[in-house]
Amino acid sequence: MRKNIVKEKLQRGEPSIGTWVAIGNPLVAEILSHAGFDWLSVDMEHNAIDIESLQNCFYAMSTTDTVPFVRVPWNDPQILKRVLDVGAYGVVIPNVKTPEEAEMAVQACRYPPEGFRGVGGIRGRLYGGPDYFQKANEEIAVILMIEDTQAVRCIAEICNVPGIDSLFIGPNDLAASLGVPGGYDIHQPDHKAAVSQILQTGKRFNIPVGIHCGSAEEVNRRIEEGFQWMPIVSDARFLSSAVQSAIEQVKLPSLR
Repeated sequence: MRKNIVKEKLQRGEPSIGTWVAIGNPLVAEILSHAGFDWLSVDMEHNAIDIESLQNCFYAMSTTDTVPFVRVPWNDPQILKRVLDVGAYGVVIPNVKTPEEAEMAVQACRYPPEGFRGVGGIRGRLYGGPDYFQKANEEIAVILMIEDTQAVRCIAEICNVPGIDSLFIGPNDLAASLGVPGGYDIHQPDHKAAVSQILQTGKRFNIPVGIHCGSAEEVNRRIEEGFQWMPIVSDARFLSSAVQSAIEQVKLPSLR
């Protein structure tokens, strides 16, 4: 089976960098996959992207070694089964709050006896290889989003669930849960304390921790702090920033 280079990096304690595919266009996904990211995560949670669009983005990414990830809309075994069957090598599962929810998420992504994922689908074998059904449990990365104060309170119990490949902090939803302003790289004391608690608990349980970053500078600092799985903004934000920067630099002649 094709190796998951992202999972291998995480297991070695190395950082892994990617971005969100929010636009959902295959050509955009293909362009980004040639940019040098370790992975791209197609964001079905907050965007108008269905299963067919997801599969088309995965087709476009398969021209490179970039690993196909997806953020699903919710912790739903039916959704998880379908995105895995069309070729996701990693799933990002939103708003996991309890160890019971963490266990359900992990088991939905694993074939028996480690879980209850149903055996079927075509593209997993086409992309992953003929031994996909035998080795998928070893290669599929399960990343749980920690973005609520309830999850922070029981973070050690969540980390005690077998099969978690990474925890991922959603800074905006965590800020909303704390009742503080959101954004990237939040310096509000309660938010910083919650982020630190998640990171330190992950380290104690030998589970990599990631966080959404708003710039390359933040990524570099987060790596120094010990974070490992980090998306830099998104395709839409990259596009918007580049357009705004270009327009601001255009010098139009003055009209007299």
